[in-house]
Amino acid sequence: MVDEKHNRYEQQEFLPIPTYEEATSSRPSSSTSHLGPEEVSHDAERQGLLSRDRQPTHHDGYQPPTVDSARSSLDLLPSSGHDSRRSSAEELQREIQQMDMEELRDPSSRANRFSKRITNLTHSLSSINLPFRQWLPSRQYIRARIPSLPQGVRFQPNWIIVGRIFAIFLVIFIIWLFFISDLFAVGSRRVNNMFDPDNLRAYVQGHIDPDNIRHNLQHATQFDHMAGTEGNYFLAKWVETSYIQAGLENVGLERFDVYLNYPKQGGRRVAIIDPPELAWEAKIEEELAYPAEFEARQTMVFHGHSKLGNVTGPLIYANYGSRQDFQDLKDQGIDVKGSIAVVRYYGSQPDRSLKVKAAEQAGAVGCIIYSDPAEDGFIKGEPYPRGRYMPEDGVQRGSVGLSSWVVGDVLSPGFASLPGEKRREPKDNNPGLPKIPSIPLAWRDAQKLLQALKGHGKKIEDTKAKGGVPDVEWWTGDSTSPTVHLRNDQIEKEREGIYNVLGKITGVEQPQNPIIVGNHRDAWCFGGADPGSGTAVMLEVVRIFGELSKAGWRPLRTIEFASWDGEEYNMIGSTEHVEARIEDLRRDACAYINVDVAVTGTEFKAGGPIFESALKRVLERVSDPNSNRTFLEIWDENKTTMDGLGSGSDFVGFLDLAGTSSLDMRFEGAAFPYHSCYDNFNWMARFGDSEFRYHTAMAKIWALLILDMADRPLLPLDLNVYAREVTKYVNDLEANYAMVRDSKPSALNFQTLKDAANHFVTNAKVFEDWGTAWSNAVYDTGGFESITLANQRIDHNIRMANLETNLLDVDGGLPGREQYKHIIFAPQLWNGYGTTYFPGVRDAIDEGEWELAQKQVEKAARILRNAATMLNT
Repeated sequence: MVDEKHNRYEQQEFLPIPTYEEATSSRPSSSTSHLGPEEVSHDAERQGLLSRDRQPTHHDGYQPPTVDSARSSLDLLPSSGHDSRRSSAEELQREIQQMDMEELRDPSSRANRFSKRITNLTHSLSSINLPFRQWLPSRQYIRARIPSLPQGVRFQPNWIIVGRIFAIFLVIFIIWLFFISDLFAVGSRRVNNMFDPDNLRAYVQGHIDPDNIRHNLQHATQFDHMAGTEGNYFLAKWVETSYIQAGLENVGLERFDVYLNYPKQGGRRVAIIDPPELAWEAKIEEELAYPAEFEARQTMVFHGHSKLGNVTGPLIYANYGSRQDFQDLKDQGIDVKGSIAVVRYYGSQPDRSLKVKAAEQAGAVGCIIYSDPAEDGFIKGEPYPRGRYMPEDGVQRGSVGLSSWVVGDVLSPGFASLPGEKRREPKDNNPGLPKIPSIPLAWRDAQKLLQALKGHGKKIEDTKAKGGVPDVEWWTGDSTSPTVHLRNDQIEKEREGIYNVLGKITGVEQPQNPIIVGNHRDAWCFGGADPGSGTAVMLEVVRIFGELSKAGWRPLRTIEFASWDGEEYNMIGSTEHVEARIEDLRRDACAYINVDVAVTGTEFKAGGPIFESALKRVLERVSDPNSNRTFLEIWDENKTTMDGLGSGSDFVGFLDLAGTSSLDMRFEGAAFPYHSCYDNFNWMARFGDSEFRYHTAMAKIWALLILDMADRPLLPLDLNVYAREVTKYVNDLEANYAMVRDSKPSALNFQTLKDAANHFVTNAKVFEDWGTAWSNAVYDTGGFESITLANQRIDHNIRMANLETNLLDVDGGLPGREQYKHIIFAPQLWNGYGTTYFPGVRDAIDEGEWELAQKQVEKAARILRNAATMLNT
């Protein structure tokens, strides 16, 4: 029972807690803090903060991070040699050098490599033109005129002077040799040219260790770790230590103080209170996912960012809780005003927050969302623990924050909630928060509610409106339905600390232009798949790149690794990070690569069309563990496409606010116990990916893509593909308008937007043609690149990266949700997980605001045309 739970984070044998003195000892010298403007990083200040944090708290178990949270994690980390095929940077260098030697033993390869070097040298020598050479005296002429010493006179050289002259000539010769070689030709011969690119890829691909990934996941899922809790802070320190051990630079925690809510023990209730003969109360909580003797605590059931409230009303069933579902009830004469709506997850409204919003707009005073077995339970297959699906007591937690309107910290939209930040938006009537309370339930509990509706309202005949809960006769309910009491008493913290973990490898050519790699760390419970699978894979990728870095390799562009906090509530950690450095990202960032849930099945999916060519190049190198075919072959066979990105993960802030080209990847499968405590290590080890083969495949794909993005001389974004897709988006938008126009006649002209899309296609081709010409000029002449050409290439990369920034409406934003700036991509207004193209136009069309729609068409056309023009100017 809930009341019998122990303190959630008391000391356990498998989680050793250091003494106060141990925990406050100095950090490793390689670790630095990313602190707010008013924070101090010395020990005295840290101890003062920790002293404050150790005071009693009213979190009912959801205690903020304390000194005791920073348990020593060094002994819990896999060492660099854990079941590994190498244990040192020297061994790595030897291994890659061995690859090079094997390549040199191949006559054709050896000839190619040496011919390239000879070509470079002869190309350089031939460039030295001395027009007066024909008038220089010959060596014989000079020797004939050197006077001879008199008979008996012995020459006594001054060897000090001779040595100095020799040294001067030696220095001149070395400088001359450097300049006639391509050493100073940026990008062609660089610091890490000792590493052959193909051998680097082979090493990265061949040294991903599935045992390490398994160990990472096992460690990350030992205890629940919601945002803002000490469990998640402990994991932050563990990730920080992993980064330090890998040798990343500038490793540290980045803190933001944000709005979070937590459930109270005994503070949530769903009960039938009238008529008395039907009196009943829901259990609400899940059963223990692990046997009690393991003492693995688990979170209580609640909705993140839900409204505190205590309401009663008649129960009404509203199918999936979409606006259309509530309209259908109204059309049948069912008045929802003052009721408690019960709806099921998924379906025509996949976003839980918009189910609550739709219920609120329809007049309901509370909303219950339950997990229906037709969507993710026994109707699909065997439930956990016999199979992969949600058991009858399983509950999908999750946020009901309105991310389509406000992303990040809802009390600081548009600016970072750094410690000490004074500005705060009010919580009441906040556009990012619901106005009615809500609670999630298992179908075990929802069954009683649905059975109680029998004989009330309209009997449901449409099978699409019926769920899969057994022993239920489906009725809508109405004002005569049994009265339900819904109470959601919770803890609300307007300034709770969350912690991103950051580290990087600095690039040698474009250090200010990063490739950013991210995965979130916080989970609603244990987080086996979401997000543990992604965290486990990312830490292995970090280890691999750390080994390369220790061996002397450096990328052309900086690689930044980020473990985000607070994603589950509203993509908070990543969004606050973006808002804290928004101008730098808009000016300098090259790309963001996101993996959230890395593995729940075997089907590879990705979004972000500008990455299509680079991703396909990687997929051609990695084979599917089941079929032994490359993922590219499967991709092409299934005619898979890369859609645009909507919402639901940490790419939102980068793409929609900062204008950083973003990619999201995952291996999908059938339904699983999403956001339940049954999403844990045991589920993954038994049903998700028992041998961690697809985790390994994801690590290979991710690492190779990072290598491609960070180390190719030409940034491998494909603007031709992007332009092609944008043209398709415009056509789809016009087709969508045509369907709406049939029922709502209006005049809307898309010609300027179509012309702008065609202009983008033309300019993208010119831009990409320069890249082709550069490749021909450099690689066809043996890899020689002049300083001038190198500077042109770097400028080309910067203009490519800036395209997405130039697609932002920086001074405006989407009407009614101005935090979103991108004119092409944004979450759908009424489906936060879905993607909408040209969202300003689409929103206005959906609301029937035709004048606004035409203005948005013209604005989008102007910004798109300008962005395309800037590619080649």
